[in-house]
Amino acid sequence: MTQKNLLLILVGILLVGFTGVLAYKQFSNNETSTSGELNSTQPEPFDTNNDPETTNYDVIVIGGEPEGVAAAVSAARNGAKTLLVEERDGLGGLMTFGMLNFLDIANDSKGNNANAGIFKEWHKLVGGKVAFDIELAKKAFLTLTNNEEKLTVALDTKLTDVKLNDNGKLETVIVKNAQGVHTLNAKKFIDSTQDGDLAVMTDAPFFVGREDIGIEDNRMAVSPMIHLENVEWDDMQKAVDSQKFGEAVVTPNVAWGFGKLHHMYEPVEEQTRLRGLNIARNSDGSVVINALQIFEVNGLDKESKQAALEKGKKEIQHIVKYLRKEFPGFENAEVASYPTELYVRETRHFEAEYQLSIIDVWQNNDQWDSIGLGAYPVDVQATSVEDWGYVIADPVQYAIPFRSLVPKKIDGLLIASRASGYTSLAAGSARVIPTGMTAGQAAGTAAAIAVKEEITFREMTEDKGLISQLQKTLKDQGANLYEFNLDFAYEGEWFYPQIKNLLSWGLISGGYENDFGLEKEMTEGGFAKILRNALSRIDEEKFNENNDQLIKIMKKEAETLITRNQASSILVKVFGDNPVKGDVAWVGARKLNLVDEKLMEHLTEDKELNRAEAYYFLGLAIEKLENIE
Repeated sequence: MTQKNLLLILVGILLVGFTGVLAYKQFSNNETSTSGELNSTQPEPFDTNNDPETTNYDVIVIGGEPEGVAAAVSAARNGAKTLLVEERDGLGGLMTFGMLNFLDIANDSKGNNANAGIFKEWHKLVGGKVAFDIELAKKAFLTLTNNEEKLTVALDTKLTDVKLNDNGKLETVIVKNAQGVHTLNAKKFIDSTQDGDLAVMTDAPFFVGREDIGIEDNRMAVSPMIHLENVEWDDMQKAVDSQKFGEAVVTPNVAWGFGKLHHMYEPVEEQTRLRGLNIARNSDGSVVINALQIFEVNGLDKESKQAALEKGKKEIQHIVKYLRKEFPGFENAEVASYPTELYVRETRHFEAEYQLSIIDVWQNNDQWDSIGLGAYPVDVQATSVEDWGYVIADPVQYAIPFRSLVPKKIDGLLIASRASGYTSLAAGSARVIPTGMTAGQAAGTAAAIAVKEEITFREMTEDKGLISQLQKTLKDQGANLYEFNLDFAYEGEWFYPQIKNLLSWGLISGGYENDFGLEKEMTEGGFAKILRNALSRIDEEKFNENNDQLIKIMKKEAETLITRNQASSILVKVFGDNPVKGDVAWVGARKLNLVDEKLMEHLTEDKELNRAEAYYFLGLAIEKLENIE
């Protein structure tokens, strides 16, 4: 297959709404089947015996997720006496217990894997492909930890409490396991749990989901992985050739696409849906599929998650029955096992010294305190059965700042996980595991340096010399880290400042092509819809006052193109007292400061608006909403 044909297939997949396809496209040229030697001996049960040697550490990492392993290994390599605490009986978290074995890998601007270092070491141990065997992954994580003399691993050990000093510095954690209750002290701590469990115990400030953009109680779908056996891998090519289920790609290791399943498969259980398939092939011939979405699940509530797992098991039975009947290669498929945990995409986001934003991601921004790169698309998964999800942008690459790992208010703690200091929209990209392991490695290295220098993390965020030392150490130890200055779409255009406003609130999206279609004309319905969404997120009172009228416009004027004066009339109605039309509305919008000099220069007469002009108009309205007291 030529590169051009492969690209056309990928574009087709995107058009049918399937996300996550870039993993293979961006990584396939670098695949390797070489794995290193494994040293997967289980650690001894952790017991302090009240010995200061086992109760006092330089660095304690809470959470055996991939990010936590990277953090603990890195801290130990850099000379810190380190303890890794994990409540499960093994390492790997989401990858191993959640069975998420299809990697979200992206390349940087140079064509190299954006994330290297300890992630690359682990990846080599599991075979260096897009998909990996779960049992091999467990052994690989143990190999990394077992090879560090200064690292102790405490499995089956649960965090129960914390102690801070009078200055808000975390000094002690209390954990419990079969050997008893243990009080552990450290100079520095790293939280690498999925949900920031350690950080929340310290009262570090956070928000949940998309509360930062005014969307309350709105959760992305969770997914139980589907593990099947007796699948004839090569026969799936028949489904690709027929395109019955939509565009797709099958390789020896992974398959993805089949986006028409969104509409073809009818779910049985309420609040469930099957999307296009992400299929990972294991060495034993079994497959793991990431495709089942379950909605209205609280990722911070154990009962809600357990109920979703049970619902998922029931729906998987129906999915298997459907695939056996309709999908080539699945005629004899059977459930091999069920995951013990869900793939929960989003819960808490902690406030940090610098909150990585969607604008940083969109603009491919470097940072002076960069500790690694992110490059994965901003993938916002569906939140309901009526919602299909969307890709806000696809960055070339952007920097993860060290400051985004330093939580506000609490000293002595770094957060290196999907819960780090990212806005909810930026987390759509930064939450993926390779980026998380890069952040984890940086956190471990930073903790070791801070211990040696006897400096707080907050002080470290202001010390350019120590940040330079951190960056040099990371690069010396294999991290992909360098300065860059990249262009981005619409840079320098007259309308861009207001595009940023809409993008910051998640009101527009550019997809995989980073294209807002700004040259296209804007409809009255489209204008009203964005304004309605903005009001709902920023000003509840104005939303309630204008919701009915905006819905009427969305329904009745869906295809009518909007003009300067009609846009002015809608905005004056929202921000003023009386409805007006024609040039009077334009004058009224100017009096209400909904028009600036730049917009006046581009709209000298009443005319139909393109999206650039309409978005600029709406961006000014958002500015006014933000400044209303």
